[in-house]
Amino acid sequence: MIDLTPSVLSIFIFVSGLAAGSFMNVCIYRLPRGLSIIRPASRCPHCNTPIRPFDNIPLLSFVILKGRCRTCGARIHWRYPVVELLNGILWILLFNRFGASWTILPLLFLISSLIVITFIDLEHMIIPDIITVPGTFLGIALSPLIPDSFFRLERLGMMNSLTGAVTGFLLFFIIAILGSWVFRKEAMGGGDVKLMAMVGAFTGWKGVIFTTFAGSLIGSIVGIAIIVRGKNKDTIIPFGPYLAAGAAASVFYGQEIIDIWLRWLGR
Repeated sequence: MIDLTPSVLSIFIFVSGLAAGSFMNVCIYRLPRGLSIIRPASRCPHCNTPIRPFDNIPLLSFVILKGRCRTCGARIHWRYPVVELLNGILWILLFNRFGASWTILPLLFLISSLIVITFIDLEHMIIPDIITVPGTFLGIALSPLIPDSFFRLERLGMMNSLTGAVTGFLLFFIIAILGSWVFRKEAMGGGDVKLMAMVGAFTGWKGVIFTTFAGSLIGSIVGIAIIVRGKNKDTIIPFGPYLAAGAAASVFYGQEIIDIWLRWLGR
């Protein structure tokens, strides 16, 4: 365990989450454009002026600059503070859920990856392999450390991780094939298939099943809302963000939600 008081550790985790969120914004902008996430240093996408360190402080700089570039005055996208704040909050929730242990590091990576995937998929309709493929192998490699959310074990373990990765990949690969056959067009992208392999590597096969149902439920609700608001029913809706939301729910409260559901069915 990390020997720090809970309040100090909470602040440290939150600030670290904000800092990680700043780097995640770089990934969200550059990965779908095929740009390096290392070089060059961060710069304004409008005037291409390098951003000075004191203008690159998570959340704080956005507030001080009133959401505008210091050099050209162009608006800074709302996504930047949202990603930073969301990541900081979710890191704190993970700390409260699993405690101050080094074993939550893999889950911090997973949650942050899901945020990056969500915003990239919403804007570009793609899920980069550079996140999901290495992420799958990382989840399997770190599975002896990952806290278990479903199997009522202390740790997920490599066998559960491998089973989850295979289940996630095969389940969504089959869904993609059947969907293409039924609808005569691509029903699900390969990015979703590889995303679920990564989710399975971090949560096991139960996490895959939970994520599938939760993501489908959330996606259906949003889809109905879009239709009700008068949008075309054929509007393409990326599935990745809903799977990411379902995966996050499975990490935090997957087994608890299942237990509540089973108790409700048994009434």
